[in-house]
Parts: sequence; structure tokens; C-alpha cells
Amino acid sequence: MIKQEKIQEIMEAVRIEDVIGEYVNLRKRGVNLLGLCPFHNEKTPSFTVSPAKGIFKCFGCGKAGNAVGFLMEHEHFSYPEALKFLAKKYHIEIEEEKITEEEQHAQDERESLMAVTAYAQQYFSRMLHNTALGKSIGLSYFKHRGFRDDSIEKFQLGYAQDTWDAFSSKAIEEGYKIEYLEKTGLTIIKEGKRYDRFRGRVLFPIHNLSGRIIGFGGRILSAEKDKPKYLNSPESIIYNKSKVLYGIYFARTEMVKKDNCYLVEGYTDVISLHQAGVTNVVASSGTSLTTDQIKLIKRYTPNITILYDGDEAGIKASFRGIDMILEEGMNVKIVLFPPGEDPDSFARNHRTSELEEFITEGAKDFILFKTDILRQEAGKDPIKKASLIRDIVKSVSLIPDGITRSVYVKECSVLLEVSEQILVAEINKIYRKRFSGKYDNFIPDPIIKPKSTLLKTEKAEVSKSEGQERDIIRILLQFAEEEIQIPENENNENTGLPVSKTDIQVIDIASYVVSHIQEDDFKFENPIYQAIYDLIFEKLEHGEFTTQEYLINYTNPAISQMVIDIMSTPYSLSENWRKNKIYVKREEDRLQSAVIHSVNAFKSRKIERKLAQHFKEMSEITDEEALQAKMEYIKALQDIQRKINSAMGRIIVG
Repeated sequence: MIKQEKIQEIMEAVRIEDVIGEYVNLRKRGVNLLGLCPFHNEKTPSFTVSPAKGIFKCFGCGKAGNAVGFLMEHEHFSYPEALKFLAKKYHIEIEEEKITEEEQHAQDERESLMAVTAYAQQYFSRMLHNTALGKSIGLSYFKHRGFRDDSIEKFQLGYAQDTWDAFSSKAIEEGYKIEYLEKTGLTIIKEGKRYDRFRGRVLFPIHNLSGRIIGFGGRILSAEKDKPKYLNSPESIIYNKSKVLYGIYFARTEMVKKDNCYLVEGYTDVISLHQAGVTNVVASSGTSLTTDQIKLIKRYTPNITILYDGDEAGIKASFRGIDMILEEGMNVKIVLFPPGEDPDSFARNHRTSELEEFITEGAKDFILFKTDILRQEAGKDPIKKASLIRDIVKSVSLIPDGITRSVYVKECSVLLEVSEQILVAEINKIYRKRFSGKYDNFIPDPIIKPKSTLLKTEKAEVSKSEGQERDIIRILLQFAEEEIQIPENENNENTGLPVSKTDIQVIDIASYVVSHIQEDDFKFENPIYQAIYDLIFEKLEHGEFTTQEYLINYTNPAISQMVIDIMSTPYSLSENWRKNKIYVKREEDRLQSAVIHSVNAFKSRKIERKLAQHFKEMSEITDEEALQAKMEYIKALQDIQRKINSAMGRIIVG
């Protein structure tokens, strides 16, 4: 873990215009810089970089962040990876915090397994290129498949000789522990005997997102029928096949650039397409597509084009997996290759231009493709046709976006010769069935004050108090150290009693706002606002102000993102202030009245919600004494609210 002090040092050294300027052509526009947004297509620049604040904001797509956030979004770095990238750029040496013994053990074990798989790749590569059998069997197989030398090197292909434990013996001789050889699955120990998992096979290393090898896929070259054609590494702490896609490391950048991912079945499909210049391609490696794999693709693009050979049975078997893609809100197209062809053979036998043209022109929308396939199968059989309609409707019902669903309903209505109303009714039936009974015994979770260090979510539910809460946080971020003059006893101010000049006190805005919130123990409904407030309050208790820079570069991305969003959104007067005829040119000119008004509006809203809760509780009280106590408490709250509302109605703009 990188120390907080080191993170601050990195962020203080960063010049956001330099970082983003490597990816976006920026031009000066006043105190800011302007360019075309790298996150969506636009012709008129709406992407703004503020060197003074160290943040960016696109007013077209809404994306905003600091230098770390930009790299995480654009380069798909993790948070630590982005920090390390910036540290390297600005020549800052990173010292990571000491981790627990248990964490250290887990980290050491992962690194040990990674070291073993890296060694295995080098060993298998040597066997392929430097041994007679490797050249005559392994290399000749790859050449027969049409793989060029640069592709063999790029994908780090290898060969395992057909002997019992040649690899394991060499690895142990080189100092690698049998414990880790066994945990990666490269070595199998059975009845006290040791042997290699991969024997007599060509090897396809499997890379993680950072390019490190986490496992292998091996294809047998002999004609032995009792052995599987393909054999993969078993599950381990570094390899989970349901969360990995073959080729993702080589494809991810192009997937973002092309805003599309081609999905194929096998290793050779991926390599042949790469050789043909189509690099935004990954493979599920023969396994059924999983939700984790779909979400992995979605990190880079919402669009998937599945490339199939002509096997109709295989296509129909994959429909369930495609329904899972639709459920994730992604767009799916299908390309069907001619009979006897697959992506690998077609790429080898055609020029790049022909391949690209075939894929582009042959891509069909999945729902319409599925409808065609099932229509042909059903023919004129009314029972089969009814079953086909239900099948199509089920797929359409999985699409989360209502507009997209309605478009498909229109299309399918024409193709299936069924009215839109019937299709919509069937979709509604599915929804009712899907959700019936789901909430019958639902008990909401208790509201617990969130700890800022534990906050995970980037977006909280927007409450009715969103406006007042956001305004309070904005004031604390923007004007914390500014001073205002208020009466020593604000009750006099609120009740209209005279206030002498000697009764006036000068107070910084942060202390003024915090004292009012703490006094009545008010809580923010938006957990991210509460987390930001907690950080500001904690610093204030130690006599320090919380700077914008500190929160913009805070380790929790939910907090930093919210602060950036607040600071980069143009400020405008609230509708209530217009109703109260508070018209001013600059917020700084009427800062005192603005702060007092915002605090009062915040408190009034909180009291309003408290009153609603107490009125509800009062209706359920049967005991006379308890009822009287409740009524007195409600009256006290109403008195406070009247005073606040009175003060809000008498704000004088200076």
C-alpha cells in the first residue's frame, strides 16, 4: 500500500495539463485549457482542463476527475497503477506501507506463483525453438497454422516435450519450490510420484490485464483418443478461468479505440485475426461465457460482435450466454462464417480488406438473428412458433434500457407477425413473474453512518435534501477559511431583538457551518457528502482547514470524484433565492448572507423531515403521557423551524 504522504507528494508534483496533454490536443481558453473529449466522439470541444484546480471536466459526457482519474479512465489503470505511472513520470520513488503478516504471505505466494509461470513460459519457449523435437513437432505445427515468427514471439508460444517430468525436474534444479509448481498446476503429484501436467503439447500462455502469465492452454499433437485435445491450467490464486479472456491484454487498447470487441472461441482464432490486423479480439477459450468475462469486456466497450463458424447447433447452444450479455445492457451482433470456415481459417485464406469487409457487412443484430434462426426452425408449426415468440420475448425482456426494448418490440412484431401489444404483455408477464415474491418479506437495512474509509460506492441515491446538502459541502470546499460576522447570540438575530456592535463575533465559515450541524447532530442523507463532511470536521477538530487539493486527491475515488464534480460544476442561484429576491452579481459579494441562508435551509429541511417522522410516530402512540411528551417535542421543533424560516425571510444582501 502506498503511503498517504507519498500520494500527496505525487499529486503535488503532477501537472494535469502535462499528463492529459499526452493524449489530448489542448488549447488555451482563458485560465483553462480546452480540447476534444477522449471519452466520447464530438466535433466541438467540451473537454476542459483546469491547471489551477488540477482537474478535468467534459461538459459533453460528464466525465470528470484529476490526473489519476484520467489515467484510470483512459488507460484502464487500477488506482495504484495510475499512482505508480505518475511517480515514474515525475521521478518520485515510492515507498509502500508495511502490510500485515497475512497480507505479506498472500502477496509473496502470488508473486511466487507468477515467478513459476514466467519461468515455465521461458522454458516452453526454449523447448520450441532450441530442441529438435520442438522444431520438428511444435514449430512445424504453428507454421502449418500460418503463424508468423513475430506472432509466435508476441503471444509467447511454446512446446512441452512428451516426457513424464522434464519440466518439473528442471524447475526444481533451477531453485523453484515443488509447493509452487504444484499450486500452479504445472506439476502434478499423485501417489508420491511427480509428473508434468503438459506433455507432448504446444502451449498458449494466458496473460492477465497487466501482461503477466497466469496460466497455460495446451493442445495435444498426437492422435491419442484417451487424452483431451485441449488442456488448461487448473484454478489457482492467480488463475480463475471464469474471470479471464484469452488475448485481453493485447486487445484492450484497441477495444477502447474501436469501441467494439470481437469474441471468438479459441486461441488460434485470436492469433490469426491479430495477424490479419484485427486486434480487438478475445476468446472465451472453449468455456461457456460467464458474467465476470462479460463485465471484463464491458470495462472497455459496451459492444460485442461474436464471430461464429457455421455450426448451427453450437450457435443455438450459445444463446444462453448471449442473453447474459443483453442482461448487462450491452449491444450484441453476430457474424456467421461460411460452412466449413471459422475465424482462423477465413483470416488465413483471405486478405485483410476482405476479412474486414466480410465482418462489417455480415454483422447482424443478435435479437433479429435469433428470430431468423428460430423462425426457420419453427416453420408453419403453430406450437413451435408460440414457443419461439416466448423465447424471443424472454431475450428482449432482459434488455435494461426501455427505449432499446421498445425498438426491438417493433422489429420483432413485424418479423413474427404478432402485434406489439401482445409482445409487451408477454414482457410484462415475465417481469411480474421475475419480481413476484421478491420483496414480500423485505426488511430494509438500518441506516448506518458511513465510514469514509469504508465507502465503496461512487454514486449514492439522490435524496430530497440533495440541493441543500450539496450546497453546504460546496461552501465548505470553496470558502472554509473566509470570515463572516455574526451575532454572539444568534437567537437575538432570529427573534428580532436589537444587536449591538459589541455583540458581533468574527468566525471562519467552516467553524460556523460545522457548529450548526454538530449542535443538532444533523446527518447528511447522501453518504458521500457525509464522508466528505467527516473529513472536514476531523481536520477542523485539529485546528486545520481541509484543502480542495487534499480531497481532490483523496485515496477513496468516490470522495475525490464527488469533490471534483462539485468544484467543476458552474454555480447558479437556487430557485428559493430568486423567490426571495436575492439578486446579486457575485457570490463573494454577499457571502455572509449566502452562508447563513444555506445553513438555515439545510437545518429547515432536516427539521421538516424530523417533524414528518414524529407525526408518523405520534399516530401510533396509545399512552396519554407518551403522547403529551411527543406533542411537546413536536412543538419545540416547530418553534425552531419558525425562527429559522423567519431568519431566512429577512436576509439583507450587502
